Amino acid sequence: MDYNTQRPQMKLPEYGRTIQQMVDYCCTIEDREERTKAAYSVIAIMGNMNPHLRDVADFKHKLWDHLAIMSDFKMDIEWPYPLPDMALLSEKPEKLPYSDNSFKFRHYGKFIEEILKKLNEIEEPEKRNALLEMMANHMKRSYMVWKKENISDDIIFKELAIITRGKAEVPEGLKLGDFREVLAPAPQQNNKGAKKRPTFKRK
Repeated sequence: MDYNTQRPQMKLPEYGRTIQQMVDYCCTIEDREERTKAAYSVIAIMGNMNPHLRDVADFKHKLWDHLAIMSDFKMDIEWPYPLPDMALLSEKPEKLPYSDNSFKFRHYGKFIEEILKKLNEIEEPEKRNALLEMMANHMKRSYMVWKKENISDDIIFKELAIITRGKAEVPEGLKLGDFREVLAPAPQQNNKGAKKRPTFKRK
């Protein structure tokens, strides 16, 4: 048996083994003019795999780049576009700067902590207190959704002080929302008015 695992690895597997075999055959044609004609035929077949992009200039350029890659840059033909740079193709992409997840209370989220740390940058006391109250209510609601239990305002204020390193002053007499609705179980569907399915008795 001839298995794909025993065959040479394809450069661009998305085109399939048959297209790769066509490209390999083109490379074996001795006459340069005939080889070029065969390459255009292969490009037409490759374009038929995405007919809605077949007549787009950039897409045609990409197909010829793919043909060059699949032929391992060994096909000697009249290329309609400049060949891609082999050095750029072999370059590894730069690593993405992932977050170190170094925030203390994950159930509040990183953005909440970042907002709270910038509270003192707000000069107007009214705006600062309004944002503090909004963030504290959001923290309480998030905590109750995460823990599935009620929580006192004092705990929220203590954790708020930890996040802001004691720089955020909670207004005296501040009362947070109740948010008990997040603890209520989901209402069960009432099937009293639903029609019963007919039953059939066997004779």
